[in-house]
Amino acid sequence: MEADKTNQAQQDLTYTQQQKGELTRRRNWEKRMEQKRLAALKTEEEEKEQLRTDERFMREAIRQAHKAAALGDVPIGCVIVRQGQIIARGYNRRNADKSVLSHAEIISMKKACKKLGDWRLEDCTMYVTLEPCPMCSGAIVQARIPRVVIGCMNAKAGCAGSVLDMMHEPGFNHQVDTRPGVLGEQCSGMMKEFFRKIREGR
Repeated sequence: MEADKTNQAQQDLTYTQQQKGELTRRRNWEKRMEQKRLAALKTEEEEKEQLRTDERFMREAIRQAHKAAALGDVPIGCVIVRQGQIIARGYNRRNADKSVLSHAEIISMKKACKKLGDWRLEDCTMYVTLEPCPMCSGAIVQARIPRVVIGCMNAKAGCAGSVLDMMHEPGFNHQVDTRPGVLGEQCSGMMKEFFRKIREGR
């Protein structure tokens, strides 16, 4: 009889220990899930804030593009940002300057390099309304620009993934983080409107 009581007590103790173990594991699991949830919320909020920032600077690039259109050039605009401040602006002046080099990106990079006193733009972000061409994509890689935000893609000459992908070429010693589609409809609509007016003018 006494042995039965001892066995029962041991079984009860074992059961209690198992319950405590299950409870501890469940609490640890719940803690991990809560940490993941909070991390996901933080990431989501950071992404939203980054998008708001990207849209703000892209609007300035769009304003630059309108300057190009006013000169009769294809409306492409660009700004370069460093530490939250615009350090260079540019817009397409190829026809106005009669120069193949007068692209918005090249003009902006020249200004940024002059301001910083360096050919490297390693801590800058470029905002451009149209996916860069081969010339500008190559210059972006050469300047070591780490991030480029693109308004709309360029199916006929774009080199950030459309025709070629020079910005993510593993053979180069620098790759660029790109974010396409920021205010993409506005940028695309601006291009379409420009060429529509040219066709109607004819």
